[in-house]
Parts: sequence; C-alpha cells; structure tokens
Amino acid sequence: MGLAKRIGKNETIRGFLCWLAAQYIRLIWLTGRWQVENGHIPVAFWDQDKPFILAFWHGRLLMMMKSWRPGVPIHMLASEHRDGQLIVRTSAYFGIGSVTGSTSRGGVAALRAMMRLLKAGECVGITPDGPKGPRMRATDGIITLAKLSGCPIIPLTYSVSPRPLLRSWDRFLVPRPFGRGVFIWGEPIWVGRDADVDQVEALRQHIEQTLNAMADRADGLMGQEPVAPA
Repeated sequence: MGLAKRIGKNETIRGFLCWLAAQYIRLIWLTGRWQVENGHIPVAFWDQDKPFILAFWHGRLLMMMKSWRPGVPIHMLASEHRDGQLIVRTSAYFGIGSVTGSTSRGGVAALRAMMRLLKAGECVGITPDGPKGPRMRATDGIITLAKLSGCPIIPLTYSVSPRPLLRSWDRFLVPRPFGRGVFIWGEPIWVGRDADVDQVEALRQHIEQTLNAMADRADGLMGQEPVAPA
C-alpha cells in the first residue's frame, strides 16, 4: 500500500489534515482582498429564509465555505469516497452540513435527503460535475432536484490570483495567501414541475453554459487564463 493510501486510512491523520485545510482557508480569506459581484441575489433569499440550490464546479470548491452567510443552514452533497468525506469534515469547521451520496452510489437516498432539507427551508449545495467529472460538464441530477422541490438553482463561482491549478480531473484551484479574489453569483434558475425531457436537457445545458461563462469572467477579472471544460 502506498504512503498516500496509508495516510488516508489513518483517522488521526485524516482529522489533522481536515483541521489544517480549514485553517488554510481562513488564512487565504484573512490575507486576501475580496470582491463580490451580484451579492444581492443570495441576500434576498437569506433575508427571507427562502431555500435554494447552490451550484458550483468541483474545481472551485475550496473557498466556497467563505461565500456563505454564517448561521444560514446549508448541506453540501458529498460522495461516500474518502476524498468526499475529507471535504465533509473540513466544511464542518465552517458550520456547513452534508448529505452523503452521488450519481453512482446512494443517489436516490441523497435526493430524498435533499428534498427533506429544502422542504424544511434549508439550502443545499451541489457540484454538478462531481464527484469524478467530466470537468465542468453538468449532469441532470441538479435539474431533477430543482424540478421536484420547486426551489431555484443559484450558480456561484470564484477565482483568485495567484493560483496554481492541480493536475487533477477538475483542475482544482488552490489560492495562495496575500492574493486577491472575486466571487460571482448568477441569477436564479427555475425549473417547472411539468418540465419534460427536452426542457430538462435544455436547462442542464443552460446551467452548464452559465457556470462556464461565470468562471471565464471570474478568471478574466483576476488576469488568469480560463479553465477549459473536459
């Protein structure tokens, strides 16, 4: 067994890595210069306690914890895989809950759990290209959830400078301290309860195109080359 796998199975080390990741996120936030575009969009929902479905690409996950208003309940969909559970434990340091499942494992149970949360007035978050890609290509699971729940999808992205990109499938963005960053919120996307197959596919393409356009804009504002979808 390789060193990385041995470390990944050690509960003490896993816990320390999650704590360390949370401290790194706080460091990036405190030392960075941040701006927010269209921040009024989530504020309108937060102020009225209205739930929505947060959507962002997997590669732009790290700083999403700091985009959220403290005290507003949200649960992120995370895979049962070891990497997904590391994200769950790191997110917990910011008061963010989780729902375990994916499109391949635990999908039906996760959908039901998210429906219950939305019905109770709590938000949920989904990476439409997670947990394994292809990068920046949306699946229709998020559209199904919006259709059944009646809650809108609100897209979100961010970019930073400087920023190395990992050579992972999602080209994971890792901010560096003392940089600058931008969060961009998109307009709510509603899915009718009577949406047919063709309409669902059109909306899937719409959210994919919207998130990609937002990511390109955020990268451009930070003077970075855009990340190409897989």
